[in-house]
Formats: sequence, structure tokens, C-alpha cells
Amino acid sequence: MTEVVDVIIVGSGACGAAAAWSLSQNKSLKILCFEQGSVANKNNYPTKYSDLKISNIDNSLLCDPNPNLRGNFADFPIDDSESQLSLANYNGFGGSTTLYSGHFPRLHPSDFQVKSLDNIAEDWPINYEELLPFFKINEKIMNVSGLKGDTANPNYDELNEPIPLGLAGVEIAKGFNKKKWHWWPSYSAIDKNNNLALGVSQTYWPLAKSNGVEILTDRQVSQITINKEGNANGVIYVDREGVENQCKANIIILACSGIGTPRLLLNSQSKLYPNGLLNENGLVGKNLMLHPLAYVEGLFEENLDSSTGPHGCCIFSQEFYETNPKNDFLRGYTMQVLRGSSAIEVAHSGLYSRAISLGVNHHDDFLKIYDHTLGIAIISEDLPELDNRIELDYDNKDGFGMPGIKVYYKISENTKKILNHGVKKAKELFSIVGAKVSLSLNPVKNSGWHLMGTTKMGKSIENSIVNKFSQAHKVNNLFIVDSSNFVTSGASNPMATSQAITLFSCEYIRKNILNI
Repeated sequence: MTEVVDVIIVGSGACGAAAAWSLSQNKSLKILCFEQGSVANKNNYPTKYSDLKISNIDNSLLCDPNPNLRGNFADFPIDDSESQLSLANYNGFGGSTTLYSGHFPRLHPSDFQVKSLDNIAEDWPINYEELLPFFKINEKIMNVSGLKGDTANPNYDELNEPIPLGLAGVEIAKGFNKKKWHWWPSYSAIDKNNNLALGVSQTYWPLAKSNGVEILTDRQVSQITINKEGNANGVIYVDREGVENQCKANIIILACSGIGTPRLLLNSQSKLYPNGLLNENGLVGKNLMLHPLAYVEGLFEENLDSSTGPHGCCIFSQEFYETNPKNDFLRGYTMQVLRGSSAIEVAHSGLYSRAISLGVNHHDDFLKIYDHTLGIAIISEDLPELDNRIELDYDNKDGFGMPGIKVYYKISENTKKILNHGVKKAKELFSIVGAKVSLSLNPVKNSGWHLMGTTKMGKSIENSIVNKFSQAHKVNNLFIVDSSNFVTSGASNPMATSQAITLFSCEYIRKNILNI
């Protein structure tokens, strides 16, 4: 028998969880969330990435960053042989928030109007001021730590106490001060008891579940169904045994990631949409943006206890975030300071790179590196380009039988110039604090983890998929709330902004679709 609910949410990650909480404030609604992955079992995983790499346990591939190697039944194949960056994707309860750095900045007001300011790309149909109250709600629920008064981000008024900078943070901050560059303690969604990032399984989902939201894991939604009037009326889903079922709903919300959402839409073919749902303009899967990343590491003579604290949350600089006419590129980047690696990671990587010898000098070599390093990640804005895209890969299917994806992605000349500038400035910074540059990567190949733009937001059906409320132009009871709806990428991690957009959209749904 076909189940009938009020709202279906596809995807349990950052935005699916936020949508579940927001809509479930009306406890009379029957809300069902589908997640094709499982709840992670911590006993199946090494506690540190380095443990994984030096172990021979049978399940070691469970943690591999490449979904084609990881062995997770819920993951889908990603052919990135035609992409200059490898994509990261994880399917499981809580989505990618089960493993991320916890770095939690917002996009800037300028990011929503790059056409008006810099005559590139397009302006968003939504602006920063409209999202501001939802940023604040989201940061409270995600328990974000930080410090008010940031000149680059002035609109914060309620934050938990910031994460301590530590000796390493203080030392690198001196360098920023000498250069007279902006820096600030990271905005961080961190559990201070263990220095680990807070995922939505710890924040939004307990609230949503208490409001009655039901979650079905290990079920893949393979198609969104459309009735004769052209409205979405439900989904077809498959369990791990291959049994196909159907669920009906009045409203469907997609939160499957910047590659998972267009994949589902392209697979939802029908007489009304032979090329995929919402793809009449050919834009589903196009304009893929990734935040290409460069990395520079500095080695200090003194012990800075740099491995203490959350790795991705120390300080950051947005000195070079906005367009500067003196530069030969448009827009800019964030410099994110990363703490040093753990002892076992230093030992392993040092042996691999021959920076640490075997024999009588082994410990001395190790102690010259451990707690003596800091990294700087250059997070570049990535402008939308039609040729950067994903397509269905019918030759490679996942465990449920649904096609994987093929990725076509090339780093633009503008982005290359941004990364080169960032690497140069990072090296200047390390030089002024007396650190030796021990590693420089540009770009970092395995850094395609911010997935944006593939079902973009806009005012017109001719050049976009959804409107400012994340509502599909042609199917008014279908909403897309993950970062696939981004018009431009900014140079900040997208999670905080995508969740704020989700809350903004769900308020619209409550007031205008559900009339509550």
C-alpha cells in the first residue's frame, strides 16, 4: 500500500535536517525523510585517518575519501576522469556533517550581488539582509562559537565563546598584524568537550525527531513522480534488497547535495520531462562550482603545540575576499589557518616524504616537526561556467541500481590567478613570522567537497531552476534547499549559508503553501 504524508524530504544532511526541524514546528504535519545511507557505526571505523592508512584491517576502505573505493553501499560511482578536481561525497545519516572541519562562516553581502558590483556572473534573487535572521537562528541551533566585532563580518550578535587560539594561533596572528591584514578567530560549530565538529545528528535531528519527524535510512529515492497537472505527487524509492515502493506527499523537498540533487532530477524522466525533471532549459547539472583549494604549510623552529585544538578552526583572514582593481582577477579568497597534524600523522607523512629518517635520528627528526607546523588553506571563489557540469553515467550504477555520475570540471583562468595570489601571500605571511615553507600544493587535487550551483536559483525559468524561495519554477510544490541552488560560490564554506536559505525557504512554505 502506498504511504501518504504531508512532506517528503530527500536527504538527511545539513539542509535536510534544517528543513525537518523548521517544518516540524507544526507537529500536526506528517513529515518523512528518506536517507539512502545508514547511521554510521563508530566501531567500524578507525578513530584517526592516520590509523586507517597504516592499518591492514579488512574494512579500511570504509574511510577512503574516494567513494569509488570506499565500499559504502549507499555511495554512487563518480567518474571524475574529466575533472581537474576529485569530488568528495558521502551518503549516510547526517550527510557530510558527519565529517567536516566545523569551520562555519557566512557568505558576505557582496556575494549576492557580484553582477552589480563586479559585472560578472549574476546577482542572486535573494540578499544577505533577508537571510540575516535565519543565519542567527541557524547559528544558535548549530552552537556556533566565535567573537563579535569582526570588520569583515559585522552582523553577529549572539555567539558562544570562541575556540582558544592556542600558541600557534597567537603566533600566526602576529604575522597578520605585521602585514596589517584582516584576521579573526574562526566561526566554529565545535563540541568543546572533544574538539570535534558538531553535525546535524547532534543539533537539528534530535529536535526534529522530538517533533515527530520520521527518518527512513537505507532507502534510495530514485525518482520524483509527477501527476497529469504537472505537480510533484510523490517519490519512488528502493531498499537495499531491491524492493521498490512509492510514497505520496503534498510537498517534496530535495536536499541531496550539489551532485546528488541534479542526479535525482536527471533520473526523474517522464513524458512531461523526457530529459529529466526541471531540465527543460538544459541547466540541471550545469554551473558546477567547487571552491578550488591551495595549501601552504609552514615549519616553525619553536614548539607551538599546534596539534592541540580542532584542526580546521583556528583563525581565518578575509583580507583578499573582495574584488580589488589592483589584482588581475575578480573576486577573491579566504585564508583558513589549519592547526598541525597529530603525532601519528606527522610520523607517517614524515617517513613518506623522507623528512623523518629511520634509525638513531628518528626521534630528533620527529620532534622538529610535530607541533611545529601550521597550514594555510586558500579557499578560492569559483565562478559559474556552463561547461563545468555533471551528467548521468549509465555504464556505472550504484548498489541500488541507479546511474552514477560523470563529472566535467576545469579550473578557470580567473581561479588559477586567485590561487596563485593566495599562495604568494601565504608564503609572505610565513616568512614574516620566521617559518620555513615546508609544503606548497596548488591546487589540492582531492578538494572537491563544496558542491554548488547545479540547480541554480534565479528570477527566470530561462536561466535558472528555482526561485528565491528555492521553489521550482515549473513545479510549485517541489523545493531544492541544498547548495546546488547557489548562484555564485563566494569564498566561504557554504554550509551556514545553505542552512540559512533552507530556513528562509521553509518559512515561506509554512506561510504560503501550508498556510500556517
